[in-house]
Amino acid sequence: MKLPRKNISLHGFRAYSDRILTIKEYKNIMALSSITKKLIMSISGLFLIVFLLLHMTINFFSVIDTFNGTYGTAEGLFQAGCDFMALPIVTIMVPVLAAGFIVHILYAIILTAGNIKARGGLKRYEGGSKGKAESWAAKNMLLLGIIVLGLVAFHLNHFWAKMQLLEFQGHHAENPYDLLNATFQNWWMVVLYIIWFVALGLHLCHGFWSAFQSLGLSNKIWEKRLTWIGYAFVAIIVLGFCVVAVNAFCQVNGCFACCGCC
Repeated sequence: MKLPRKNISLHGFRAYSDRILTIKEYKNIMALSSITKKLIMSISGLFLIVFLLLHMTINFFSVIDTFNGTYGTAEGLFQAGCDFMALPIVTIMVPVLAAGFIVHILYAIILTAGNIKARGGLKRYEGGSKGKAESWAAKNMLLLGIIVLGLVAFHLNHFWAKMQLLEFQGHHAENPYDLLNATFQNWWMVVLYIIWFVALGLHLCHGFWSAFQSLGLSNKIWEKRLTWIGYAFVAIIVLGFCVVAVNAFCQVNGCFACCGCC
């Protein structure tokens, strides 16, 4: 029996439950509809957004430490946040987070390739739909996603590899304040970091409400509300990370001392 490529029912799966699948049958089952692919993209995207909010909150503790006078000390909130991220219950979430990224990236490529093919090629795809006007971010989600990948690689190399990875290998993590200072001691790195997060913000602005739409939780009334909620949510994340970078730059270069703030 040959299963259809789309909308495979539970009965279709049960038909194969009593024997080993052939390669052809396995491919038929794994062939997902466009709607299912978008659902996977939405769920993985929302999962990553929640992680970004948590990550930004912990990083922003370093800014609070500046005003509390505990920046760079063992009593600092940022140090406490990093200690929390080193707990075993959090560490075991790393593979889950990595899987979420990989799934999100793979299905982004699959959906984009499918859209390009359906619209008759790259040039027609770049022209966008003749229907409802799309934002620049909506037309360039894959490009923005590639830029964000650069940010992920930067973070893994400058922070994760020198903290969580070292602890996983049985070594002591480097001082998180020292890592912030070393990373953002130069103004051009701060500017590059801000540009990266602006790209992330554009990516999230479209992805936020689009995820809820794919999940069937958006309509004509809630579409505009979710759009503005997404703008506010993204602004908090982007501004939070940017302030962390600027704060670290000021700490290294004595900006606060010159201003008499600390």
